[in-house]
Amino acid sequence: MSLLYGIGFATAMLIALLLTPLVKRFAHLVGAVDAPNHRKVHTRIMPRLGGLAIYAAFIAAYFVISPALDSLQSDVVFGLIVGGSIIVLVGALDDRFDLSPKIKLLGQIIAAGVVVHAGVVIDFISVPFGDLSISLTWLSIPLTIFWIVGVTNAINLIDGLDGLSAGVSAIAIATMLVLALMMGNITVVLLSVILLGSIVGFLFYNFHPAKIFMGDSGALFLGFSLATLSILGFKQATVVSLLIPIMILGVPLSDTFFAILRRWVNHLPISAADKSHLHHCLLQLGFSHRTTVLIIYGIALVFGSSAVLLSILSEREILWAAVILIILLVCTLVIGAEAIGIISQTRKPVIRFLNKVRDKTLQLGTRSRVSK
Repeated sequence: MSLLYGIGFATAMLIALLLTPLVKRFAHLVGAVDAPNHRKVHTRIMPRLGGLAIYAAFIAAYFVISPALDSLQSDVVFGLIVGGSIIVLVGALDDRFDLSPKIKLLGQIIAAGVVVHAGVVIDFISVPFGDLSISLTWLSIPLTIFWIVGVTNAINLIDGLDGLSAGVSAIAIATMLVLALMMGNITVVLLSVILLGSIVGFLFYNFHPAKIFMGDSGALFLGFSLATLSILGFKQATVVSLLIPIMILGVPLSDTFFAILRRWVNHLPISAADKSHLHHCLLQLGFSHRTTVLIIYGIALVFGSSAVLLSILSEREILWAAVILIILLVCTLVIGAEAIGIISQTRKPVIRFLNKVRDKTLQLGTRSRVSK
């Protein structure tokens, strides 16, 4: 079985390696290029549509390997392929013609509806500290669509530096792969392996300095695939099943959350574009393009490792340790966000509070020494 997975990874990576230069030429031919402007980091015209290479490698590798496996959930896979094809089509058209947000959202909802029809649905939410699950009944379909559309756009939002979105997605998929192997979920394992191979092959051309961008065709497809796999693989995994996929996707989801919060604090429309995302803030602190990407890779690895650890802890029913882990992550995330100014350069309530506590502690310590 491991040999088949290895062949699937190598096949997908090789196809992506061979197809990406062809896609690059095609993007120039049809005019699907990304011109620099005041919001973008790159300084020259770059071809888009790189997602076509990732998508084609994923589909081709699946049809090469899947006949050798008998226990795949074929209906679910078919839904992912059809829904993913819709997403890639919408993304590719946007790469070339700059579609309106409403049309893109409609395409995403249709694609999400396809996988829901195929049976990929969040049926219930597990409650920590007890063997209790809350059935979502009629809420299951809208919540599933909301999750898929949300994650799809979250991956697209972080696609701002060479190799960033692809690398963060690869780390998230690798984490899902580890957890799927632990649970013996053959379908998720295979899909994760070939998707990971497709991304790695594309990253040879996309890591800084990039020769091609994945564009919306790639970012939307990766987000859509991650959202679908997270539901397929982990909705019944542990008593903290809701937290596992959130933690795996910690970087794009937190960046999206902070973007919404930042625009609310600054009285701006939620859809307003800005240059205050995580990668922008790190660049403004003086880090190089490549170093910024590697730092965010490191953050994604921390989230992924924490998701694996959380899964292990919950299986052993050491739930208090899981809660402590989550609290530490959230506190670190909030303090780090305020430190780099991702929400606001001036409003930093948590850091100010901690500074006041530190100053008060130092004053008490000084008084204590003087009194002695």
